[in-house]
Amino acid sequence: MRLSLRFIVPLGIALTAIAYAVVPLVDRLTLQWFVRDLEIRSTTIANAAQEPLTALVREPRARQKVLRYFERIIQDERIFAIGFCDPAGKMLYATSTFPESVRCPQAGEAVSQSRLVQLERGPLHVSVNPVAAEGEALGELVIVHDMSFVQRRSEDTKKYIFYLFAAIAAVVALITVVIAEISWRGWVAGIKGLISGEAPLGARDGLGVTAPELRPIAKDLQALVRDLEAERHARDESQILWGPNVLRRILREDLKGDEVLIVSNREPYIHVRRKDNVIEIQRPASGLVTALEPVMRACSGTWIAHGGGSADRDTVDQQDHVMVPPEKPSYRIRRVWLSKEEEQGYYYGLANEGLWPLCHIAHTRPVFRAEDWTHYKSVNRRFADTVVDESRTEDPIVLVQDYHFTLLPRMVHERLPQATIITFWHIPWPNPEAFGILPWREEVLAGLLGSSIIGFHTQFHCNNFFDTVDRFLEARVDRETFSISHGGEPTEVRRYPISIEWPPSPLAKLPPVAECRTRVREQLGLGAEMLLGVGVDRLDYTKGILERFMAVERLLDLEPSWVGRFCFAQLAAPSRSSIDEYQNLDARVRALAERINRRFGRPGYDPILLRIEHYDASRVYELYRAADLCYVSSLHDGMNLVAKEFVASRDDEQGVLILSQFTGAARELPEALIVNPYDIEQSAVAIHVALTMQPGERRARMRTMRHLVQEFNVYRWAGRMLLDAARMRQRRRVMARTRAARRESRAL
Repeated sequence: MRLSLRFIVPLGIALTAIAYAVVPLVDRLTLQWFVRDLEIRSTTIANAAQEPLTALVREPRARQKVLRYFERIIQDERIFAIGFCDPAGKMLYATSTFPESVRCPQAGEAVSQSRLVQLERGPLHVSVNPVAAEGEALGELVIVHDMSFVQRRSEDTKKYIFYLFAAIAAVVALITVVIAEISWRGWVAGIKGLISGEAPLGARDGLGVTAPELRPIAKDLQALVRDLEAERHARDESQILWGPNVLRRILREDLKGDEVLIVSNREPYIHVRRKDNVIEIQRPASGLVTALEPVMRACSGTWIAHGGGSADRDTVDQQDHVMVPPEKPSYRIRRVWLSKEEEQGYYYGLANEGLWPLCHIAHTRPVFRAEDWTHYKSVNRRFADTVVDESRTEDPIVLVQDYHFTLLPRMVHERLPQATIITFWHIPWPNPEAFGILPWREEVLAGLLGSSIIGFHTQFHCNNFFDTVDRFLEARVDRETFSISHGGEPTEVRRYPISIEWPPSPLAKLPPVAECRTRVREQLGLGAEMLLGVGVDRLDYTKGILERFMAVERLLDLEPSWVGRFCFAQLAAPSRSSIDEYQNLDARVRALAERINRRFGRPGYDPILLRIEHYDASRVYELYRAADLCYVSSLHDGMNLVAKEFVASRDDEQGVLILSQFTGAARELPEALIVNPYDIEQSAVAIHVALTMQPGERRARMRTMRHLVQEFNVYRWAGRMLLDAARMRQRRRVMARTRAARRESRAL
């Protein structure tokens, strides 16, 4: 019995203390709940009385009618009194029960919408509600509720709480006595064996007899330990590094199997028919594909994309589906087919001759054609129809990618209003003055605001979007909550800086840096001591390739000692070659490289090594590892992943990154040499500084940048969007339950 008392006495004291602590809390919460209900009730009464009261007040000599109207209202047992004050603060009408201590708000006085008043008979709830008609303030309707019922219920609640804790104490005490007196020694021995791992299921008591009653709880404890260990490992892994497993955990735990659809112009796997009639599968080197494929693999979702491969039609089923990845199918692609005219108008026309130069502000005139806009709307509608067809639920998560689908979010939202639509804008968003030249600016903005969340790379682009909407749409822009309301639920505008996978998969197949340096110099015909700069881009006028070459030329002008000791290798993948502006750029880049090579070249040496061709990821990373510097000279860019790829490739912590200030990456990698690519002198000096930088400084800069790219990798980018989607969906569910509860409360 003494052993039992050791448990019972502290238990009784603890429960008593908890009861005394809980009672005031419950009392306060009860009061708050009732006050909130009375506020809602008062607002409802005031709204219902607004129209008849306005008519009565405006009638001459209507005092008796108003008072009779008030007397009918206070027949409700909880309404104590009603009064009406004019705008000057004078009580015009009041029921006989109206307390003298409650006065009208005076003119200019800040009036609380509701308050509690203590009288000798008990507390009263006073609610002041403005009455207006046609913009004219007529006065305030003062509604007084009797709250004596709150005190009565509060006393009952206290009594029930004490009864509850007394019952809990009695039951727990009884169980404690029985267990302590009968099985104490056996339980202790069994738990010790369980923890030590010696006897998890066959634990024996102190007399050496098996304790069968311990076996069920032992199994439960073992399962709990396994779950805790798994959770701890997952948590440790997510704290150390974001990766595919973390994305899977978010989908499993936070989104709980919700349907995920991705919409993009580019597909993650392309089927191409070779000249020998063999179909091969190509995977485009795309940061978007790298970021979102783990999501698809984890959730078995659907990726909707334009089927542009020469053998894409031959590999789909009757519903235009194909399962991927080919080695282990885990999700499906739904391909959408476009005619040549549609692709020309939607993709090459409005998207890349209109929106692309408009948003990049790279001094290339955007081209807008009415027929391109017609094709653009038609293709967006077809993709939206496909999203609806592919959705198996009413509330899927739809991830819309880039400027090809500005109209699609609104189209999907109109047909699936419960869907969570996240639109990510991979390119810059211009200022309102630049965006204002788009003939269909209102339609584009309204289409994007059909999204639940819109993501940009930088806060600067978010701010530009806020300014643009504020300028051209009738919308409520709330910069404090980062949201915009336009014809429906608010759209959140968030910053999600995209990145690359860590570690980059091509590095697994590459040799050490020293071997890469030797191999690349042999391939390019360079001597072992030649210093090498590298640029990797699509052949696009936004990438500043011409400015890059001019900076190299100026370096050789200013520092002739670098002639014969430094060369710059430029990989440029052909892009959108059917557009005139890109054809002109190709010719200008080739001509400038030839001119510089004629001026400074010598037998066996060209300062510019230009390669205009498609290249695979392994070749690019090998070039990164062999280079002494990488120059990213974008004239305007969303993020630019070349900078992060170069940093990720340098596990030797050497090499120098020269980075344009007009890239999103410049905001994340300040340890790079940040330049204005339009300033040719500054850029030439930066190349000289990079070539002469001491190894210790190169290591310090590169180490800091590598830590950032490792921590803020592409999986974190995707994970943050999914977590925000989960938060938004949970909030919507809570709001829906709250609205339902309010409707039930009003019905009662």
